[in-house]
Amino acid sequence: MRWETHLHTKEGSACASASAAEMAKTCKEAGYDGMFVTDHFYHGNTCVDRSLPWEEWARQFSLGYYHAKEVGDRIGLRVCFGWEYSWDGNDFLTYGLSPAWLSAHPEVIEVTPYEYLKLIREAGGCIVHAHPFRQEWYVPVIKLLPDLVDAVEVYNGGNHEDAYNDRALWYAESFGLKQTSGSDTHWSGVFTGGILTDCDMHSTEDYGGIIRSGCITGLVRAGKDCLF
Repeated sequence: MRWETHLHTKEGSACASASAAEMAKTCKEAGYDGMFVTDHFYHGNTCVDRSLPWEEWARQFSLGYYHAKEVGDRIGLRVCFGWEYSWDGNDFLTYGLSPAWLSAHPEVIEVTPYEYLKLIREAGGCIVHAHPFRQEWYVPVIKLLPDLVDAVEVYNGGNHEDAYNDRALWYAESFGLKQTSGSDTHWSGVFTGGILTDCDMHSTEDYGGIIRSGCITGLVRAGKDCLF
């Protein structure tokens, strides 16, 4: 199966131009079996009003996932929930925990980044370090935390330099970390990354097991399927 693991919707991300419904339709048309909605979280480029009470903030933040899933259920596309946690320009894709879990845990926006990464994994979630070597104006310092992540995004379709992906692959191989890929798309119809699996996923809770058990059999890189 072919999965998009990293995309943004205009329901949750201020920098996205496509609705969740559009993303689901074009992802299916691009030949994917499933996708994860990973909008920018509270400390990142979210478009959800941070002055809202936490439960309402979490509800509105999850709308991209729910809108995409509604379409996905109709067209035969699996849609799973995730988010992209930002720490001073360094981003960590968070999977394995539901919107209900998020709503029940307001402490995720109050703890330190180190505590956050530990909390997510202790709760049964998994962390993928997104584009760890991207160099942009909003990344003052590159932070590598091999003991606090489950995998590394070794191909990111939003990187402007091939070297950023090459260095991410070196990082994963150097520390024996699992490898993933994602388009990081903010616009409908632009899908260049993803993972290949030999088993199905029905919800975000399945993804940690997929990563840790070695069920990822290949990556989509620059739109091409590459088996391990």
